[in-house]
Amino acid sequence: MNLLDKLKEGNERYVSHSDASRRMDTAENGQNPYAIIICCSDSRVIPEHIFDAALGDLFVIRVAGNVLDNHQLGSIEYAAAHLECKLIVMLGHTGCGAVNAALSGHTSGYISYITDDILAAAGLEREPDRASRLNVLHGVERIKREFAEHPEMQDVKAVGAIYDIKSGRVEWL
Repeated sequence: MNLLDKLKEGNERYVSHSDASRRMDTAENGQNPYAIIICCSDSRVIPEHIFDAALGDLFVIRVAGNVLDNHQLGSIEYAAAHLECKLIVMLGHTGCGAVNAALSGHTSGYISYITDDILAAAGLEREPDRASRLNVLHGVERIKREFAEHPEMQDVKAVGAIYDIKSGRVEWL
């Protein structure tokens, strides 16, 4: 089976087994997520599964290394201001490939935009899981700093968390 066929078959399974009424409700009435999750693009880190959330419950922003640039900040601002999400979770994880790439010096090409941010957050730390925590805390502080003067963001809470890819548990920082 080729990879495109695999995706097509997966979509057919999704359509036939997912909650059609929930899809119709969100299509007709819009989304109403209760939290913004900024997380890594790692295929093992799926916020909807990790938090047992339904369609429309989470506004998920994914980028390798869960780093922030203006695109992610704009997405956060949109979800908080227009969708009235009052909780932002910066979700890192153990075994992060982007963190490992940064710490091991594999920082050429476009990945350097990601690894440079991670290295700035990690400072002198070279243990990957501790560097991931520092990266999360750095992201939370950046969110707070960037939106400190935005009146519509004053009642929005930003927190950090680490997902353990082995146990499935989330540690709140």
